[in-house]
Amino acid sequence: MSLLQEKAASDSQAASFSNIPVIDLTNITSSDPTLRQALAREVRNACINVGFFYVSNHSIPEAVINNGLEGTKQFFSLPLESKMELENKKSPSFRGYAPILSGNNNPENAGDLHEGFQFGWEELVNAKGARGEEIDGAMSGANQWPSETEAPDFRRAALTYYHAAVELGKLLFPIFALALELPEDYFEDKTRHSAAIMGVLHYPPQTSQVDGRVIGIGAHTDWECFTILWQEPQIQALQVLNADKKWIDAPPIDGTLVINLGDQFARWTNDVFKSTVHRAINRSGVRRYSIPLFFGTDYNVKLEPIPSCVSEARPPKYEVVNAGDYVKSRFQATFGGYSANA
Repeated sequence: MSLLQEKAASDSQAASFSNIPVIDLTNITSSDPTLRQALAREVRNACINVGFFYVSNHSIPEAVINNGLEGTKQFFSLPLESKMELENKKSPSFRGYAPILSGNNNPENAGDLHEGFQFGWEELVNAKGARGEEIDGAMSGANQWPSETEAPDFRRAALTYYHAAVELGKLLFPIFALALELPEDYFEDKTRHSAAIMGVLHYPPQTSQVDGRVIGIGAHTDWECFTILWQEPQIQALQVLNADKKWIDAPPIDGTLVINLGDQFARWTNDVFKSTVHRAINRSGVRRYSIPLFFGTDYNVKLEPIPSCVSEARPPKYEVVNAGDYVKSRFQATFGGYSANA
């Protein structure tokens, strides 16, 4: 069955998932094409029918994750006035600190009940600042960091995790290409500059009703190609919306990360791959932390539909946009406008 036939069959059956698959990445670097194709078939099924999957044997060391978490806690424990000096609205690319309720991913809600910190590509050592408009276009700009006096471990721990997650993302692109019946290197020339934004997020415990207009993060889709998400163990918060409009829990599973597709892949694939709506509600009674890395196409790439994802029966659904402009527009819609004096 061809890719479009498989998608049409899925649509006609109105497939509605009740759980999220777990995919073992052991063979992601195998020299055996048969094993990589088998992995790609698993990924393809998840991308067409769910838009979310867990990955095990993902190669990011546990120590790197733990250090990233400890650095995250160190940052969020700073006084609010110190964090506000790094407010993301002071950055034209929205890098920096986002206080509680400053963002609103669902326009029907009154704000997202979490605080966050976002940053983009930067070398761990010998950092040279922003990469410039030639590479990052509308999303160009330097990262903002707290001083090492205030948070001595945060930058190093966060960037170490960032680069480990970027390497995982680079391994995933060839598998996504195979899943789309494309050459393994199809995305190589479109993802050379690691247009990846990482966030560290802190969700305070929520006591209001689930159907209230303020929740941890409102129902939304992600903006880039895919997200690599670490979520704190034993705390259920993430939920995914299925075709029957039912919220399916996506609890942490030991030793795994969550991968979910975003809007760039939906646009590239003309909705053959799903960018699935999800939300987070922390009703655990304790603080919750998560670390998402949003991996997209290079910011200067146009999001044009892949020819094999278009047919007479399935014409293009989206206007062609520049990747960087699209991501920046979503930041502006979520956080409001840039203000150097914010």
